Amino acid sequence: MTIFTVVYDANILYSAALRDFFVQLAVNKIVKARWTEEIHSEWMRNVLLNRSDIAPEQLVRTKNLMNANVKNCLVQGYETIIQDLELPDPGDRHVLAAAIHSHADFIVTFNLRDFPADKLRQYNIEPLHPDEFMLRLLNFNWQGVCKAAEKQRIRLKNPPKTPDEYLETLIELGLPLSASRMRELCYAD
Repeated sequence: MTIFTVVYDANILYSAALRDFFVQLAVNKIVKARWTEEIHSEWMRNVLLNRSDIAPEQLVRTKNLMNANVKNCLVQGYETIIQDLELPDPGDRHVLAAAIHSHADFIVTFNLRDFPADKLRQYNIEPLHPDEFMLRLLNFNWQGVCKAAEKQRIRLKNPPKTPDEYLETLIELGLPLSASRMRELCYAD
């Protein structure tokens, strides 16, 4: 069974529901997820800018739980190659550097224009939208993805979600194709 090594961009970790699902995939050993303290700082900073109801301490707790529960997730030692990389947004070079350093197969991001495939190809890294990434995972290990999704869905208590409500949430989060495929594979009657 192929287990991909992936770097999650900060925009994947921004939404609590999406972050929880993508981290659950790593906890269930469907992927080898990687991120950096800089990626953590970016998603946490953006959450705090947009959500005055969330305290910084809550996000630090979340970050610490992520780091503690996903084996070898924190990429370190990548900083020296940042300056040599070229991307449309220089502020994203740290993500590519982490992916190169961790020998990632993919960078999962909503922001594909800042990670042009032709720039990443030389490093054998492919940028993928999270919906496309999930479709690939479903093709490789649909049972594992379904188990991770169901584990997350059952954990949702505020409010609890039916399978249909859960899939609707995934659609709202930008995963319409994956939600449709999961309806067929994970929640078919």
